[in-house]
Amino acid sequence: MKTTLTLLACIAMAGAGISNASAAGQDQTAAGRDVIDPNWADSAWYAGAGLGQGRATIDDERIARSLTANGASLDAFTTDQRDLGYKVFIGKKFNRYFAIEGGYFDLGKFGFQANTSGNGSGVLRGETKFRGVNLDLIGHLPLTERLSALARIGGQYGRSTATFSGNRLNAVTAPNPEKEEKFQAKVGLGLQYQINDAWAVRGEVERYRLRDPLGNRGEMDLASISLIRAFGRPAARTIPAPAPVAAPQEVQPVAPVVEAAPQPVSEKVSFAAEALFDFDRALVKPEGKAALDDLMRKLQGMDTEVMIAVGHTDSVGSDAYNQKLSLRRADAVKAYLVSKGLDQARLYTEGKGETQPIADNATAEGRARNRRVVIEVVGTRTTR
Repeated sequence: MKTTLTLLACIAMAGAGISNASAAGQDQTAAGRDVIDPNWADSAWYAGAGLGQGRATIDDERIARSLTANGASLDAFTTDQRDLGYKVFIGKKFNRYFAIEGGYFDLGKFGFQANTSGNGSGVLRGETKFRGVNLDLIGHLPLTERLSALARIGGQYGRSTATFSGNRLNAVTAPNPEKEEKFQAKVGLGLQYQINDAWAVRGEVERYRLRDPLGNRGEMDLASISLIRAFGRPAARTIPAPAPVAAPQEVQPVAPVVEAAPQPVSEKVSFAAEALFDFDRALVKPEGKAALDDLMRKLQGMDTEVMIAVGHTDSVGSDAYNQKLSLRRADAVKAYLVSKGLDQARLYTEGKGETQPIADNATAEGRARNRRVVIEVVGTRTTR
């Protein structure tokens, strides 16, 4: 338990030290901006490595009985049941909640030394090593935008080796046992903090079912911290800026123009947060859904290239809380628009928190104006 608490504390400190990049920078129009699909990592391949402490339980009672069976006295029995362990792995995410993961692990080596006196005095030393490969199903339960709980269940094909030395080898049934290879189950629990869309840190405790070369069955634990890197990040996509529209000039009447070429346009609309959400909530209320439905109707006839929803808050509350609230509200708007048929790949979200006020936060009216969600649409519209 102490090791588990230490790992979780390390994750918390690592998460606290990461600055939230989405809160930085100044507001700008979507046109001319390089954007990347923020959901790419939910279906990406990833690789990682972990380092921690392995812990085994040595059957000292069984060894003591064998050493004292002929009348000898057990003077001292020392064990080394902890060692440095590590693992490397590669995985594939199916979505935000499930992934499959395979890897190689080495739980370390563990030993004991027994000293006897009297009838059969002497020393017996033993050492066991455990390593193998595993394949697991991983489940993630999001707790916040970046932190999630995880659980794993799977199997591992492990190899156990044991060696003995000393002048009391006769107390061991098999002084030179062969390697034991067996397929067994394994489980694990942990927490994962997403530093950004490509990097994550994970703290985890795993339990391995094992069988040593002497036929003893038991469990071994590995408490570790891992660094994870996702692969396959797409290239940034530049949103084209609208072409300047020339000032109208007086011309002589000519033949009727049926239809002009589609013109690139950028349209921006701002919604008051109170119009979309209840106080301190990120669930779109019925009045908010009606407002978003009206926006969708106004966009009919536009070939939408990209849509960006940016959440903002007033200055009440901590910077970190307001940042998360603004992003949750932008994500809620995205989820609703996607449910109405908008292509998810064309809609991006950002949270600016309290960093970009448009009014004075010292007044109630100013704070109300700052609590907003701005939706910008870039596309082409056919003009007649």
